[in-house]
Amino acid sequence: MKAIRYARYGGPEVLELGEADDPRVGPDSVLVEVRAAAVNPVDWKCRGGHLDQILQPVFPVIPGWDVSGVVVRPGPAVPEFAAGDEVIGYVREDVLSRGTFAEYVAAPVRTLARKPRGLSFEEAAGLPLAGLTAYQVLHRVLEVKRGETVLVHAAAGGVGSIAVQLAVHLGARVIGTASEGNHDFVRGLGGEPVSYGEGLAERVRGLAPEGVDAAFDSVGGDALKVSANLLAPEGRLASITDPEVVAYGGHYWFVRPDPQDLQHLSDLAAQGTVRIHVSKTFPLEQAAEAHRLSQEGRTRGKIVVTVPH
Repeated sequence: MKAIRYARYGGPEVLELGEADDPRVGPDSVLVEVRAAAVNPVDWKCRGGHLDQILQPVFPVIPGWDVSGVVVRPGPAVPEFAAGDEVIGYVREDVLSRGTFAEYVAAPVRTLARKPRGLSFEEAAGLPLAGLTAYQVLHRVLEVKRGETVLVHAAAGGVGSIAVQLAVHLGARVIGTASEGNHDFVRGLGGEPVSYGEGLAERVRGLAPEGVDAAFDSVGGDALKVSANLLAPEGRLASITDPEVVAYGGHYWFVRPDPQDLQHLSDLAAQGTVRIHVSKTFPLEQAAEAHRLSQEGRTRGKIVVTVPH
């Protein structure tokens, strides 16, 4: 099969299109014909070696954790899916080896759910990792409730845009940080936008004088410190980027595959409660350009790589 691979850590230039062995399908796995795979910041962080302490590489590595596609063959211990089923997945394992930037992937059944009805394969590919991250932080860590005020950083990004929609669905008021050019986009998601930069704390205080009940950080650094200072007396803080959040009494969260959570997200997307904005698509052979664009950090919504068959 054709696949994007890298044989060493480095920049986007280490990504090469070539031939790879077809995946072997284990008892608990599903062979998926990949139609689209989303790019996430973790992809280029892995490619750069920044997660080497927790994810051992088996070179050459096929990158990518998000996928949407069609089941070719389920393993013998997988009655949940049949050939022809359309699925999405957050296909993460404990080593860096066989990712989703390929024509096929053998996905453990614990990473899969049915593709949302009515979404294109490109849109559906943008849901798993970002959606699970937002869902698990809001539900499991911050435990957001109706009537609360939630601060979401990078509200126009892949995770942030879904977090805004999910928090609104929970009945919360959402304040979202975004660049000026993305303010209308954030309003369209149901959030109240505020600009980044100097004076952020004052701008948020102007909207929520008594502080926010929960803050969702995906930026780290100064944004994390500002978030901690904006919390109401019983406010909660979570970060998916900066482990220093624990020093502020908050929680660090690294998203994990969960088929029930993912199916719930798929259902919400099918209902139109969660919308996925795809800012740009690239063919598989231009995966390096997709990585470069993602690494610039100014993307609205998701960047997706398509795999023709």
